[in-house]
Amino acid sequence: MSQPRYRTAIVGTGGIATAHAQALARSDGRADLVAAVDVDPGRARTFAATWNVPRTYAGLTELLREEEVDLVHLCTPPSLHAPQALECLEAGVTVLMEKPPTLSLAELDTLIEAERRSTGHVATVFQHRFGAGAARLRGLLDSGELGRPLLATCLTQWYRDEAYFAVPWRGTWESEGGGPTMGHGIHQFDLLFSVLGPWQEVSAMAARQARDTETEDVSMALVTFDNGAMATVVNSVVSPRETSVLRFDLERATVEVEHLYGYSDDDWTITPAPGHEKVAELWQPDPDAARSNHDGQFAAVLDALDRGEAPPVTLEEARRTMEFVAAVYASSFTGRRVRSGELGPGSPFTERMDGTGAPWKTPSSEASQ
Repeated sequence: MSQPRYRTAIVGTGGIATAHAQALARSDGRADLVAAVDVDPGRARTFAATWNVPRTYAGLTELLREEEVDLVHLCTPPSLHAPQALECLEAGVTVLMEKPPTLSLAELDTLIEAERRSTGHVATVFQHRFGAGAARLRGLLDSGELGRPLLATCLTQWYRDEAYFAVPWRGTWESEGGGPTMGHGIHQFDLLFSVLGPWQEVSAMAARQARDTETEDVSMALVTFDNGAMATVVNSVVSPRETSVLRFDLERATVEVEHLYGYSDDDWTITPAPGHEKVAELWQPDPDAARSNHDGQFAAVLDALDRGEAPPVTLEEARRTMEFVAAVYASSFTGRRVRSGELGPGSPFTERMDGTGAPWKTPSSEASQ
């Protein structure tokens, strides 16, 4: 039998759409980009010309009415993800959407319910799960070769200036849903969870140190896991020397990766514990191995569609990461520890990430009251 060929469309033709178009172009003919959608017709036409897209539309509703598509890539601002994904599910169309998948746990749960009634699925882009180094580490942990995980450090220390936040939807609870906890560090700690498994409890702080935003620009969390491991998670957009770091201290080795926006196999190192020097032989870097970019996850999405399965990362998988985001804000704003599963229906932090309200206010929000 010949391999299926999927008809796809990209909704939102801003910067991140390029990564999706590149992944489509490198899919070895498994997918065709048949349409692009943007509220700015000129930007849509420019994108279409760049990537040889035959048709453009001004809105998702028009796309779903006029085109038969198998997969829609949502590259729109975060506040649009939930309503657009819901519209696709109602049309029976599968969605691959950028992070964060929704602005709240309540929105995510609404999508989970809608997905159960639909022939379509929703997957969230958490591409760092799909790099070769992460897959190798998960395999070695599953085999027991490296012993138990004991301690981890997860750092996303980036820099975003005032001009970055001049874009109207950035830095607000209504449009972006949060600061670096929600929109920047989420990739790193999602990878942390994919390695260490379910988190158990969070004690966190969040602050607005330097940026005139509604949301935090720094957060820090202490996390415990079901397997007994502990971790520190730092998220920042005020760090001039930008870096993304994950370190796993295991019984028989320390495994680390340092990169910025995506890692290769060369970015990983392993340091054996004394008496366990042979474990270094288990880590065999491959210069041709997959990077942690959109290509790897898109290939996994197509593989799942070929098998008739829900593509990764499913809404249920993404919920663990989103629940952690909500728990960081809940712990930061209430001053108490938050356990997994605690933020149920009726919790203000289920309905909105700022929950009971951030302990600071922007001058603009004060003036409007």
